Amino acid sequence: MKKFSENVEFLLGKKKFSQTTLLPFEKILIDFLRDFSNKLNNHPIGKEYADLKSLAFWCREKNILKNHIFNSSDIRLSLGMIFHITPSNIPTNFAYSMIFGLINGNNNIIKVPSKNFVQVNVICEVLKKILKNRKYKKIKEMITIVKYSNNEQFTEEVSKNCNARVIWGGDKTISEIRKFSIPERSYDISFADRYSFCVINLSKLKNLNDYEFRLLIKRFYNDTYLVDQNACSSPHLLVWLGKSKEIKKKFWSYLLNLTKNKYLLSNHASITKYNKLCENILSINDLSGSKRYENYIYTNTLKKLNKDNHKLRGKWGFFYELETKNLNSIAPFINKKYQTLTYFGLSKNLIKNLLIRNNLDGVDRIVPIGQALDMSFKWDGYDINKIFSRAIEIK
Repeated sequence: MKKFSENVEFLLGKKKFSQTTLLPFEKILIDFLRDFSNKLNNHPIGKEYADLKSLAFWCREKNILKNHIFNSSDIRLSLGMIFHITPSNIPTNFAYSMIFGLINGNNNIIKVPSKNFVQVNVICEVLKKILKNRKYKKIKEMITIVKYSNNEQFTEEVSKNCNARVIWGGDKTISEIRKFSIPERSYDISFADRYSFCVINLSKLKNLNDYEFRLLIKRFYNDTYLVDQNACSSPHLLVWLGKSKEIKKKFWSYLLNLTKNKYLLSNHASITKYNKLCENILSINDLSGSKRYENYIYTNTLKKLNKDNHKLRGKWGFFYELETKNLNSIAPFINKKYQTLTYFGLSKNLIKNLLIRNNLDGVDRIVPIGQALDMSFKWDGYDINKIFSRAIEIK
């Protein structure tokens, strides 16, 4: 593989393919992730980054084991070698993808963002320390982490030898990667570009006391500002169920106070948001108004939805909003691009009816506000354990 690995930085692992695999959820894998969780949680720099703290919390032994959902009669083995191409804008995403592959016993080659992220460096540092333990000799052979920007030969070579290829990214990225063929029995697992939104019941919001209101605002902040609205699961559209100008104003005012204290807004972000606001005013016919809450929050009020609303996206606190009396009124516009619905003040029956009665094309995740970024073993409509392993039938 040497001739293909020019201009490829190996952050972890050797410049050769390994065939080492284990059984899905084998005890040594659980032990490894437990050690990884503990060391990452105690890393001096890791403590400064919310996404690293979330990763450490997520891969606790208790959380991993609760997702070991195979029936006792099931026989499942690893797929073999998985090639992960991870997104450029979410620094910790590669670790989740790696863990999905690893916990199911697979050998993993992971391409991380070419941009330099502190989080990537910290994760690799922690992994290297743990893998020095001879106990994890096999696991060391199952993780290769690479960084490169332009090396089609390497992508082609790894693709030709993988048993599955996991592609995280925009539609264009996925199309470009798919140009490189994979073996006939191999398959792609594509986590494509998606769109997410939030629904808030204003009558329920009105009944919150000050502490509960601020807690909800903090959770909404975590869903959006922590990743600059870059995650596919971060909401761009806020649907208000009911009507109350006062409560909506209170919501945005409380969010403004929080962002001013916690969020570092760059000049570039401020200028980009303002330019986008001007573009929206000139180009969106269904826009009934826009508001600025200093430079931290921009809101764009829509008269109605249409089938192209998933193209209305924001970053750094740029939101679209819509009022409706009936949640079913938005159903015709929810297409396959929609991924996550975060909510407050809705009953599970109401949400269930929205999905089933309207047989929605989109929405694969429905979680309370504050859990938009929580990675799950069910993601984008995939059952992760099932697609990252193979089933054996014995009769």
